[in-house]
Formats: sequence, C-alpha cells, structure tokens
Amino acid sequence: MKKSMATFTDRLLRSVAPIWERVHQHPFVTGLGDGTLPVESFKFYMKQDYIYLIDYAKMFALASVKAYDLETSARFAALQESTLNMEMELHRQYAARFGISREELEATEPSFVMLGYTSYMLRVAHQGSLAELVSALLPCTWSYWEIGKRLAQVEGALDHELYGEWVRMYSSDEFGQLAIWLIDIMNELADGKNEQELARLEEYFVNTSKMEYMFWDMAYREEMWPCAIN
Repeated sequence: MKKSMATFTDRLLRSVAPIWERVHQHPFVTGLGDGTLPVESFKFYMKQDYIYLIDYAKMFALASVKAYDLETSARFAALQESTLNMEMELHRQYAARFGISREELEATEPSFVMLGYTSYMLRVAHQGSLAELVSALLPCTWSYWEIGKRLAQVEGALDHELYGEWVRMYSSDEFGQLAIWLIDIMNELADGKNEQELARLEEYFVNTSKMEYMFWDMAYREEMWPCAIN
C-alpha cells in the first residue's frame, strides 16, 4: 500500500502537539465535556470570544484582499460574512440563554490576552503574505474542530443542557469542512517555499496556538489582566 505524502500541516501539527494536548487537558475544555465548567467562566469566555470574532472576521477580509485568484478571494469574503452574520448571531442567541444581552456582548472590555492575541494576528495579516496570514489564523479553527471532535466522544457532552450546543457546533461536519478547507489552503500556499519561509509560517502557527491556550486559561480564571492593574 502506497503511503500518502507528508504535508506541511503535518509538520505544523507535530510542532504544536504538546500545546494542543495541554488545551485538551485544560479544566475549561474538560469542563465543557463533563459539564463541570463554572457558568461564570463560560459567560466570561462567551463575551471575550464575541469580541475576538470581530477581529477574526477582519482576518478573512484581509485574506480576501491578498488572495491570488477570484475563487479564493470569494471564499474568504464569504467566511467573513458568515462569521459576522451567522457565527456571531449564534453566539448572541446562545449568550441570551445565559442572560447575556447583545448590548452586553458588544460592550465587552477586552482582556489583556484577547488584545494580545488579535493584535498579533492582525499585525501578521497586515504585514505578511497570504500564507503568513493563514498560518496565524489556522490554529483557532483547526484546534476548535479537534476540541469539538474529542468532546463529542465524552458521554453526555452532546446533550448537556448548557454546553451541548457548543460541542455540537464545533464537532459538526459543517465546521469540519471549514477547517479542512483552511488546512488545504495552508498546504497549497506552503508548496514551493524555502525552509526560511516555512519556518516563519511555523513560528506564527506555534505562537497563535500558544495564544489559544492562554485564551482558555484566561477565560477559566476570568482574568482581565495578568496582575492587579486598575
């Protein structure tokens, strides 16, 4: 049987495997699966994630501008529209179940981690190539899909009254198809690049993977800043 050729995203996955495993074992993530996550931590997360998505949508807009062909440009533009008008609407509806209004979501003060994460991604997006942009945004979508798939295997997680909808969303085939498309685009964009260029893409991917871990940890501890600063 012929073995499939290794891809650049295989390399990326090996680089972040320890980080992503720490995410899977984080009490916020395990709490989503077994239902033990404190509601206040989840509410804090929902508000921070909502304003995160505003900047994440800008990444898709910038990708549409940098895209090398019309089809890819249109797909990234559609992803921006979907993020702003579908995923964020789902966040609003879901948040309402926890007593969080749209006005409260939009008035959320960003945490230090949220500011650092999105500022870094947007800097890469503005200054770098399409490949660099995708390498910085990919960990969010890809790791969420991996989290969703693993949590879906936990008994009762899909039907939990509070967190089941979250698990169903990120373990869904529809979300998986988005992750797969971005993975494929990353491999396509990496093709033919020299080692220096590939190392830079890997650096961005690793850095935003670390920021993903920090985001979960920040939300679990409901931490606005890493020390007492008023």
